[in-house]
Amino acid sequence: MTSKTPAPSDVAIITVSYNSSAQLADFLASAVKSIASPSQIFVVDNNSADIDVTANLTKKLGVNLLKLDMNVGYGSAVNKAIPVLPAEFTTLLVCNPDSELNPVAVTSLRSAVQDNKVGVAGPRIYNEDGSVYPSARSIPSIRNGVGHALFANIWLTNPWTKNYLSEAHLQNKTVATGWVSGACLAVRRDLFTQVGGFDDHYFMYFEDVDLGYRIGKLGYTNLYIPQASITHIGGESTKSVKTEMLKIHHDSAKHFLSVKYPGFLWFPVRAVLGLGLSIRSKLESLRNKA
Repeated sequence: MTSKTPAPSDVAIITVSYNSSAQLADFLASAVKSIASPSQIFVVDNNSADIDVTANLTKKLGVNLLKLDMNVGYGSAVNKAIPVLPAEFTTLLVCNPDSELNPVAVTSLRSAVQDNKVGVAGPRIYNEDGSVYPSARSIPSIRNGVGHALFANIWLTNPWTKNYLSEAHLQNKTVATGWVSGACLAVRRDLFTQVGGFDDHYFMYFEDVDLGYRIGKLGYTNLYIPQASITHIGGESTKSVKTEMLKIHHDSAKHFLSVKYPGFLWFPVRAVLGLGLSIRSKLESLRNKA
């Protein structure tokens, strides 16, 4: 960003913390440099054990802290922040606390969603080792969902996983995509409010898939913006409870099935896929314990 491009003052950066104080310091340092004022940053804490550390950090930096009295999950925590945002914050940038932002990414994502035809926009996401995370994907279908679930870990090049992950994240130009990762996404506040925010039924995982799906159904185009890029360490607050997170992930997948394939006629399909997801979750848990 040059001196001719002022830091955006209408963007609210929202991050959710759950025992994430060790990662927050670096994230907030990068976020403060990416917008006009620290008052644009909102940390929503899900009743963490390290809340005192987080509170001291946010106070020192002049960042807003919203303390919840229970862990409501990722998407629901983001939703809690929306009513307290000043009216001038018309763009939302939702980002994990184990990420590193930069001015170019924030400005690029903010600019992308100013187009009224655009729904959600997401950046290129680099893993800590420099590889690119597949953060832009297709909306799961029955065929791709089943194939990915059955073969992702044993047949790495299977066509269903390839179709689900898509190759959007390998592009060097802006492309339309089904959904973008909730690790970092931008959306206009009015549109986010219009669709009811994240679905509170998802504790973690699939809230970003669901958001992209619902916004896409309204006729908006979701975009992957590789010109904007961030670094994401990934999953720091959940690594110690991996087995529990696997169950939550599969439960969220089941809920998304009920959203995309609702009604009595789809019940047999949901039942069979739900059973498959339960079996896969159990097998993955046993593998982790081995």
